[in-house]
Amino acid sequence: MDQDWEDRVAAVWATFDARPEADADAFRAAVDALADELPADSPLGLFERACAWDSTGHSDRAVPLYREALARGLGEVSPYKGRRAKIQLSSSLRNTGHPEEGVKLLSPELLAPSEELDDAVRATLALCLSSMGRDREGLSLVLGALAPHLPRYQRSMAAYARALVEPED
Repeated sequence: MDQDWEDRVAAVWATFDARPEADADAFRAAVDALADELPADSPLGLFERACAWDSTGHSDRAVPLYREALARGLGEVSPYKGRRAKIQLSSSLRNTGHPEEGVKLLSPELLAPSEELDDAVRATLALCLSSMGRDREGLSLVLGALAPHLPRYQRSMAAYARALVEPED
């Protein structure tokens, strides 16, 4: 879609945190109106609708929309939004009692070229792992993501993160 549409979507999302929870229907309606401007099969519209449902506490309604957006090629239309959809879908899957699907979806993202969503991938994957009782693996991911941001102890924290999941000799 064009930049004007993206700017209008961003403007609606910029109002989200200031809206009361009781205004969730109006917020989703604003997102729906923008999505309706796109062709019916647009993965962008599906993605924005999924985000609106998810952000207003309805992960169950968001899951099929995220899946459809990805199936319709969201990652090809916008690699960044495609990766966001995988992160958010994994989180929603966890919230709806299917963390193992989130792990399956996000694990390949650990091998993707590095970009600004890397830490979100690791944090969400860590939550999914924890929901499956795999806390050490989750903690390892979180420590590994945190280590580069520390002003000191980067090497130590990275080593501790690896030690949590490497077999002891």
